[in-house]
Amino acid sequence: MTAHPIAETVASLMPRAKAELTELVAFQSVADEAVAPRSECEAAAEWVAGALRAEGFEDVALLDTPDGSQSVYGVLPGPAGAPTVLLYAHYDVQPMLDEAAWLSPPFELTERDGRWYGRGAADCKGGFVMHLLALRALRANGGVPVTVKMIVEGSEEQGTGGLERYAEAHPELLTADAIVIGDTGNFRVGLPTVTATLRGMTMIRVRIDTLEGNLHSGQFGGAAPDALAALIRVLDSLRAEDGSTVIDGLPARAEWDGLQYPEEEFRRDARVLPDVELPGGGTVADRIWARPAVTVIGIDCHPVAGATPSIPATARAQISLRVPPGQDAAEATELLFAHIEKHTPWNARVSLEQVGQGQAFKADVTSPAYTSMAEAMRVAYPGEEMQASGMGGSIPLCNTLAALYPEAEILLIGLSEPEAQIHAVNESVSPEELERLSVAEALFLSNYAASKRA
Repeated sequence: MTAHPIAETVASLMPRAKAELTELVAFQSVADEAVAPRSECEAAAEWVAGALRAEGFEDVALLDTPDGSQSVYGVLPGPAGAPTVLLYAHYDVQPMLDEAAWLSPPFELTERDGRWYGRGAADCKGGFVMHLLALRALRANGGVPVTVKMIVEGSEEQGTGGLERYAEAHPELLTADAIVIGDTGNFRVGLPTVTATLRGMTMIRVRIDTLEGNLHSGQFGGAAPDALAALIRVLDSLRAEDGSTVIDGLPARAEWDGLQYPEEEFRRDARVLPDVELPGGGTVADRIWARPAVTVIGIDCHPVAGATPSIPATARAQISLRVPPGQDAAEATELLFAHIEKHTPWNARVSLEQVGQGQAFKADVTSPAYTSMAEAMRVAYPGEEMQASGMGGSIPLCNTLAALYPEAEILLIGLSEPEAQIHAVNESVSPEELERLSVAEALFLSNYAASKRA
């Protein structure tokens, strides 16, 4: 069977794509100056802007957003009367975590066992390269049939809302007939998938104080209130005996009625140790796509190395709460605050701070754009049909765009399939997925333009 011309073109462009992704991954663009210098994000933004200019984009600009980050914007004009499609990605990345646990340097794209390893390779610098590949393939096969707006965010991983606030203040900027968010992923390698739902999130910090200063645990232990012990009790109160998230007043029994996630596949994808049980009840899909989930992502207390026999006077933790569609993230935050205050023991002093928030999202998978994408994925993945799944992660911008542009059709695709291990050490991207999804996106743009002309 003869390959589609778009597929042949994308295949020929893959060496260039690898070289560009190598350059982009090299920027340590963590949007947190406590982790990486601001200059790394600025350099990455300039690289993205240069790439857009080289592709013929007009009005390319680095947008200074309210959280101090920069988003990169540009417009590629299409034929007169053509629809406008907004393509999204982000160039900021998660911190490297334990550098010693990486099998190759996190900011050097490294090929190993058929995958390309590096921080941001899948999430989401690879998503930007995917957009470039799709547009290049179209230009080599008759031209880009739509007007393309590109927006590449600089602080998505921090959840600080810079681009959301900027878009709300400049609603004309991102207007489009369809929006492709290139920041999710296939259910697994080789199975074309659009993401139908995203959980929202809230991020908070809790601090507990019990003493004016640390005390000798032998002289005062047993009667002096221990701040770390109080914090541990608070954190434990957020889970039921079976590990389910329990926050007073927050519903946690919803069920997922779509594509299911077999438990053995999930255990393998999540690298769960043998004989360790999965927490919670219901199906895996219920737990990761339809229900709230709390995670303690950091604790401040005395490290084991250098610890002294003393009672902690202060302890802090950072808590992430994922919020499913149908629940309001702001209301969930209020319930979480109230729960912590209620369950703090010994009348200890507790202070709470919210450091991030984003609403859940649910797409309309019956819209015409999804028909165009299904047709495109059928060609890009011969023998496979497009699937719709949920995603436990959050992309706060989606709800902002849905509110600003209620007529726009929003599709979510991307490179973050389970083997990519995004947000963990040894993040990687499948070059085959990059190639096939670039083909799918190019064909989608052609199909969508044709559907608007019909």
